[in-house]
Formats: sequence, structure tokens, C-alpha cells
Amino acid sequence: MRRDKVPIQRQQLLLTGSIPRALLSLAVPIILANLLQTGYQLTDAFWVGRLGASAVASISVSMPVTFLVIALGSGLAMAGATLSAQYMGAGRQDMVNHVAAQTMLMVVLTSVLFGGLGYFLAPQLLHLLGVAPDVFANALGFLRVSFVGIIFVFTYAMFQALMRGVGQTRVPLLIVAGTVLLNFLLDPLLIFGWGPIPGYGVMGAALATLTTQALAAIAGVFIFLRGRHGIHLQWRGFLPDWEYIKRAFFLGIPGSLELSTRALGLMVMSFLVASFGTLTIAAYGVGSNILQVVTIPVMGLSMAVSTLVGQNMGAGNVDRAGQAARLGAVISFVLLTVAGIVAWFAAPLLIAFFVPRDADVIREGAKFLRVMCLAWGCIGVQLCIVAAFRASGNMLMAMVIAMVSQWMVQFPLAYVLGKHTELHEQGLWWSFPVTNVIVALVSLAWFARGSWKRTRLTEEDAQITQVTDNAYTEEGR
Repeated sequence: MRRDKVPIQRQQLLLTGSIPRALLSLAVPIILANLLQTGYQLTDAFWVGRLGASAVASISVSMPVTFLVIALGSGLAMAGATLSAQYMGAGRQDMVNHVAAQTMLMVVLTSVLFGGLGYFLAPQLLHLLGVAPDVFANALGFLRVSFVGIIFVFTYAMFQALMRGVGQTRVPLLIVAGTVLLNFLLDPLLIFGWGPIPGYGVMGAALATLTTQALAAIAGVFIFLRGRHGIHLQWRGFLPDWEYIKRAFFLGIPGSLELSTRALGLMVMSFLVASFGTLTIAAYGVGSNILQVVTIPVMGLSMAVSTLVGQNMGAGNVDRAGQAARLGAVISFVLLTVAGIVAWFAAPLLIAFFVPRDADVIREGAKFLRVMCLAWGCIGVQLCIVAAFRASGNMLMAMVIAMVSQWMVQFPLAYVLGKHTELHEQGLWWSFPVTNVIVALVSLAWFARGSWKRTRLTEEDAQITQVTDNAYTEEGR
């Protein structure tokens, strides 16, 4: 009888081996996969850009909508990854398989619901966003194809999350590499057409992504059914277990609210920036793109921290889980601080890479970058600490930190400094480092209290409603 678990040596590394080595072995494939994921956006932007400004605008107005929908469903991925990691650490392979099957079932049902609603409500959503008439048709086609593909996006995202939970990060990397390469080939084919294949314009980019995401999702399910990489699904495992579904739902709600809060916060911040004019919008856009690229390595490291904390919490190695979180936070702080120093000196060159022939944008973008990079190290601290909270099952803590960061600190600060002081757009820029420092300090203080260590999701009598109630009572909320 085949044993459905990861190699013993790898499991020993995660639970008893060198913590730096364990973090590195988990983080490197995740970082590479995250870098490759940007290939989807870069490829779409490259080919769609050849269709003109209205085509680019149609994708730009559609992306926040789909991002928000994906954020709403991402709490299930967090719940599945957390539970699978803790059960793997506890040596409960049967529960790892059960969690994976039930989580995949929930993902399919949720994605069908969200995708169906999004497909039929797409015209109303675009009207609500005030999309211009010349952009509307392309945006509608792109958005509707994107909503059809939600089921594949959710399924593969869940596959990645569950594989990270059991410590397998290399297989998703290989799948991402293959799909990014295929997307690079399909984009021009479906956008412009070739021979008997018609060109679909902007919708062709969405069709290319739909095709590659479908193949990735199918590959993930096939790997689970084969059962050779730590998780073994069987068809009977998909019979609904309503007690588990209820448990995962309550565990995942704070995660969904957290990501949705961040998504809405970014949209509101964009509206505030837009009120300062085109130059400020351009500087903000370029600076934000640089920040996204810079944080890819520490995002991968924070995901590695999540896996290591989750498995060790499940195994009862609470002190080791804390050591992994602290080490990840220190490494992330150092990496992003060094990156910030480099960015401060090279700011004009970095901005000019994106807008080489616009001196005004280079000047304003360099100001934004030099202010923002002062506290990049604090972003790394926050990411790793929040990852530890999620992995321990304390999704509520992560949600509260997100809400405090977006709605109680950054946006009010940006509004007051930008609209009611002589700093004007410089006030927007200063809201970034100030917020990062405050949130990092709050996260560290909450982490140091140690209340997150007392959550054990793998106990037989653990109920998610009790976990949530205890968290609310414990934090006085």
C-alpha cells in the first residue's frame, strides 16, 4: 500500500532540522514561482499594448474587479493551507488528505457561485466604475472570460496553498514555468490571430490565460489523485463533510476580509492619488510597480515562514515556530533595508527604466521612491509576523492588522497630509513609511505577547467558533 506523505528527510528538516536551511529550501521555489507569475501580467501588457490605449484601459479597469473577487475567496486557501500544515506536522496524514479534498470541494462551489454572479453582473459593474463607451465592449469581453476562468484560478491557487502547507514547493514551480511559457505563445496567437485562427483582440489575452490556468488546475488535481507529493485525494473524499466545511468557513472568513480590505484600500488610495493630477498618478504607478517587484523575495520568505510555523505548531513545537517567525522577520528586514538603500541612491535610474523620456515623471517618481524606501525593512517584518499569525490559526489578528494599516493609519494620514498641509502630494508619499513603521511595531508587540501560541487547530475537540471567540475575548475586541 502506497504511503501518501512527503519524504521523511524533508519532514525532519522542517520539524527538527536547521531553521535557516528549512526556510531557504521552502522559500527559493516560492520566490521563483512568484517571479514567473509576473510573466502573465508582463506578457498580457506587452501584447495588449500593441492594440492601443483603449485596449490597455479595458484591462486596467477590469483587474481590480477580478482581484477583489479572488480576494473574497482566498480565505478558503488560507484555511486549507493552515489546517493541512498543522495536520502534517502532527503526523495526521488522513486528515491532511481529508482537508485537501474538502477544501477543493468548497473551492469549486465558491468559484461557480462567484464566477456565475460576476459573469451576469459584469455590465452593471463596469457601468458602476464609469467605464468610457470606447472601452466598455473590450472590458466586458475581458471581464466575462475572466469570470469563467475563476474556477481554474481558484482551483490552482488552492493546489499551491495546500502544497505549500505540506512543504512541497517545487512541483507548483514547474507547473507555473510551463503555463507562463504557454501563455507567452498563446497571447499573440489569440489576440491577433494566425491563419485559420481568428484574432479576438483584448478578449484573446483573457482566453490565453483561461487556457493556461485550466491546464494548471487540471495538472494540480491529477497530482493530488496520484498521491505522490504529500497529499492523496480519492473521489470518495469529496463527499461533503459539513462539520469541516463549517470549521474551515469560520477560519477563512477573517482571511477573506483581510485581503478584501487590502484590495479596497488600494482602490481608495488610487482615487485619492488621482485627485492630485496625472503627474502624481504616473509617479505613484511607477513607484508601486517597483515596490511589487522588490517585495517578491520577502513575500516568498513569508510564505515559507507560514509553512514552517504551521507544521511546527501542529507538531507541538511552539518555541521552534516562534524562532522561525523571528528569523524570517530579521532576514526580511535586512533584505528590504538593503534594497531601500540601493533604491534611495538609484531612484532616478529606476524610475527612468519605466518612463525613459519623461523628465517630470522621473523627478516626481524619484521623490516618491526616496521617501517610500525609508521603511521598506518594516514591510518585511510585517509580512513574516502576519504569516505566523495566519499559520497558527489566528486569522483574526492578521485581519485586524490589515484594517488598522489601511483604514486607521495610511488612508487618514495620506488624506490629512495631502489635503490639509502644505506637503500636498509629498504628504501622500510620507504616509507610506510612517504607516509601515507603525504597523511593524504593532505587529511585533502583538507577536511578543505570545497569545498566538495558544491556538491548536489539530486537537480533536478544536472548534473554529471557539478559536474565534477566544481571540475576540483575549484581545478585548
